[in-house]
Amino acid sequence: MRYQLYYWPTIQGRGEYVRLALEEAGADYTDVARGKGGMGAMMKMMDVHKGTPPFAPPFLEAGKLVIGQTANILLYLGARHGLAPKPDAGKLWVHQLQLTITDFVMEIHDTHHPLGPSLYYEDQKAPAKKRTEEFWKSRVPKYLGYFEDLVAANGGAFVTGRRATYVDLSLFQIVEGLRYAFPNRMRGFEKKVPRLLELHDRIAERPNIKAYLASERRIPFNEDGIFRRYKALDL
Repeated sequence: MRYQLYYWPTIQGRGEYVRLALEEAGADYTDVARGKGGMGAMMKMMDVHKGTPPFAPPFLEAGKLVIGQTANILLYLGARHGLAPKPDAGKLWVHQLQLTITDFVMEIHDTHHPLGPSLYYEDQKAPAKKRTEEFWKSRVPKYLGYFEDLVAANGGAFVTGRRATYVDLSLFQIVEGLRYAFPNRMRGFEKKVPRLLELHDRIAERPNIKAYLASERRIPFNEDGIFRRYKALDL
């Protein structure tokens, strides 16, 4: 099956978690909005109000299915491409972990847009600085500490044990993004999550991921995505 992925063409954003899964799986897919006329095709899909229309990108077209929401897409892909456990309990477990990552991603975004996405960062600098301080004081240790403990408790190379799942790919992206957005803060925190960093390095060396990261398909981090580097927030 050839998949059609719909997401904004100039940012990694939430669509990057899906891209990483597709790349690791060696799946045949088109990043639609990055092609000629792709944005028009994406907006047309979102204007449809019958069937199962997506609210917002990312969404994935898989045959007759149109699947929205990052965690929902990964639930579908994981079962079909060996990126999730086969038993139902295992599938639900990694889905639960991905939903936790989704919560964390929202909190990362809110460091630079605590008053909402309709305002520019320049309009909310003071609240952003206050939000970022709290984020690094309590939220980062809570989330990353949770996943650090899971890797340690399962005694394997990955969160659920010896096999990589889409959750491991997503955690790789979290580490990459925090290193980009908060290089100073992250450098000081990394000693607290050594197993998570080892997991990150294992994912980076997987052949399909390594090839993807070196390709033009990997959009560079920038200040339009979720992970944004503002010096004032990384003191």
